Amino acid sequence: MDKAKVIPTSRVKIKTVSFFGYADAKPDSELYKQAFELAKVLAKKGLTIVNGGGPGVMDASTKGAESVGGETVAVTFYPEDAPGFEGRYVGNVVDVEVKTENYIERMFKLMEHGDIYIIFNGGTGTISELGTAWVLARLYFGHHKPFLLYGDFWEEVIGCFEKNMKMRGNERNVFEIVNNPDEVLVAIKRFEDKMSGYNHAHCQVCSEKAYMT
Repeated sequence: MDKAKVIPTSRVKIKTVSFFGYADAKPDSELYKQAFELAKVLAKKGLTIVNGGGPGVMDASTKGAESVGGETVAVTFYPEDAPGFEGRYVGNVVDVEVKTENYIERMFKLMEHGDIYIIFNGGTGTISELGTAWVLARLYFGHHKPFLLYGDFWEEVIGCFEKNMKMRGNERNVFEIVNNPDEVLVAIKRFEDKMSGYNHAHCQVCSEKAYMT
């Protein structure tokens, strides 16, 4: 029997979803449309949508959620010395804005505000967000926040990591690869069930999480 698993003392309920992905995705692109539709579906289910307040996938997730009256949060950074960063997009209008001082703080605040992360295709920023989400999940395994990789292209990417990098064994258990909104809803439920199976009673951080009910 897995000693890490016990009869759940509390139920994990995922309430907020942070979206990560390509800032340059245009409204007529398939990527933008995917993020819009997924946010719309999740918002209809009562989940709050969180993003970085920029254009592309971030803007798509806000507009998708807002199209059905969903709640939206943006964690923003207004750069003065980072010309390669897209910054705040004025067209991404959210219910709540959380302002940060720099890119790193912004990334960690995005992860703090999400109970689960959806990671779409993107560039180096998305790669950094994936790496951070992944290492934190491994370090705090059992009390971590899971993430979903959206799109079947991730199979090849993850396969390359598994073939060439030094994996410790549980890295593959903290995320799932999904291809449509229905699979996302199923995966969220599965992660709620899985996370509820761990003993969180001794963990102060877990006891303070908003998704513990």
